[in-house]
Amino acid sequence: MIHLLDQNTIDKIAAGEVIERPAAVVKELVENAIDSGANAITIEIKQGGISFIRITDNGCGIPKDQIPLAFQRHATSKISTIEDLLQVKSLGFRGEALSSIAAVSQVELITKDADSIIGCRYEIHGGTEITKEEIGCPDGTTFIMRNLFYNTPARGKFLKTNATEGGYISDVVLHFILSHPEIRFKFIWDGKIKIQTSGNGNVRDNIYNQYGPDITKALLPVEVSQNGMTLTGYIGKPELSRGTRSFMNYYINGRHIKSPVIQKGIEAAYQGFTMTNRFPFTALFLEIDSSCLDVNVHPSKMEVRFTNQEEVFELFRTGLHEILKQTTLIPKVSLGKDEPAKKAEKEPVGTPVKKPDIPKAPEPFEVKRTVQTPAAADSMTTKAPLKNTQLPEIKYEQQSLFQEQLLQEEDAVRFRLIGQVFGTFWLIEYKDELLIIDQHAAHEKVLYEELMKELSENHVYSQNLLAPVVLTLTHREKEVLVSYQEAFAKLGFEIEEFGGDEYAVKAVPSHFLHLASRELFYSILDELLENPQGGETELITDRCASISCKAAVKGNHTLSFSEAEKLIEKMLQAEEPYHCPHGRPTTISMTKKEFEKKFKRIV
Repeated sequence: MIHLLDQNTIDKIAAGEVIERPAAVVKELVENAIDSGANAITIEIKQGGISFIRITDNGCGIPKDQIPLAFQRHATSKISTIEDLLQVKSLGFRGEALSSIAAVSQVELITKDADSIIGCRYEIHGGTEITKEEIGCPDGTTFIMRNLFYNTPARGKFLKTNATEGGYISDVVLHFILSHPEIRFKFIWDGKIKIQTSGNGNVRDNIYNQYGPDITKALLPVEVSQNGMTLTGYIGKPELSRGTRSFMNYYINGRHIKSPVIQKGIEAAYQGFTMTNRFPFTALFLEIDSSCLDVNVHPSKMEVRFTNQEEVFELFRTGLHEILKQTTLIPKVSLGKDEPAKKAEKEPVGTPVKKPDIPKAPEPFEVKRTVQTPAAADSMTTKAPLKNTQLPEIKYEQQSLFQEQLLQEEDAVRFRLIGQVFGTFWLIEYKDELLIIDQHAAHEKVLYEELMKELSENHVYSQNLLAPVVLTLTHREKEVLVSYQEAFAKLGFEIEEFGGDEYAVKAVPSHFLHLASRELFYSILDELLENPQGGETELITDRCASISCKAAVKGNHTLSFSEAEKLIEKMLQAEEPYHCPHGRPTTISMTKKEFEKKFKRIV
């Protein structure tokens, strides 16, 4: 039997789509506070936000005669017609937040607009109005939510511990302070101030306060414009890469979102600078015409659709990749723990900013506590063994003390090739540094850039095989081959049908003629079967890296001095010689000063 649900049930079902946990309450209410023009916002929670959330702002407030209307479903001041959805500039727009929160909790609202002499206090529990009375209060709004899901206990069972739910809220606040550095934020958790910002508009200051000096000193500024879009913010040097994407922060028109298009663009930009399954730190802000966006994809407003997603992808991929390419990134080796320097000879670019003084925010309901800044993230270190000495620490630092790029082609004459160790690494004296080059990574980089250069110039050289290699393919393999036939041709493969399930490989890329053609082709095909690519560009880039790795000289292979010199000369001419296509460093360095310190020649 079909019957209509009552309005109370409808409201609670709708509330569940918008309000999943306390963090969703904080997100919706802070977005409303920002839309109201507030420049000071305090967020206070107790018991992970399950029992108590208070959001106080100094925005425009709500006229008292409109308060009951504000709690009705789909009541909003942000849009009027369906056409307005194509030009949404505010963070909120659907008018569902207040009604959804009120449907599943006990809500108290204290508000006053600038045109009113006195404010108003309003209570609504489970969607039912309790009281409305006049009260003295400053301009702005205080929204108090108590006992989330008190009337829908089945939903409350799915909440995590207080600590976990509070952590989700902390993440939400973090995104707000990054996306709106011009606003003074204060976050109080069980009576303790966890986050407080100055509202000085400086994103870098807020990154320092939340992530610490290790990340801040390894930031690269971003300012790129393309196709009417502007991308600003900061990206981390490759050494900041982590095994999780949680450090990839990006925002569109001030809104924190998740986008596969942007995610892929960032990861494509770092390809060749970071190793597989390592992800960078970013704090990026995209300004784009709102008509190019659909922000009404999901109730949480965390997903967007682009009408120009290819252009967005290229903006992130090419813009960020160029910044990384222009920065010399050679890992610097220190033999053990650094000794304190008496006086720095020259301050490198990227030194941590001074921790800003945080003024007291002139907000209502001020709570005085001590600021507690989260501990700085652990620095990334790698150890490499040296015989009869302490294990050295490799510290990845940008070598930006030099005005010009290191390892330029004209510098080759100033190198002194010392020799090979462990059948893999070449030692080179260059100015006041000892450079250590991994021959496999260097050769891999040379082959990769040669192939990519030929591709960009549309003349990849193929070499005909004396006898075609005949392959028998499964149905899935044939589908992949047909899908990427043109890409295989651009890579230098000439493949023809041979009848039935068989195909003949008649030519291969000339650089890799010495490789077993059958194994080379099958290895590429297997990778495509396991990890199908989204487009031809990614396919070609990934396959070039894979082929180059297979063709490069391996470790534990002794090269002659003349072979090593030729390899190093070619590496010096590479566009970005410091990392192999998979992100491993080709070169690390040890300074003369470090040697002198360890041998006590200087103190």
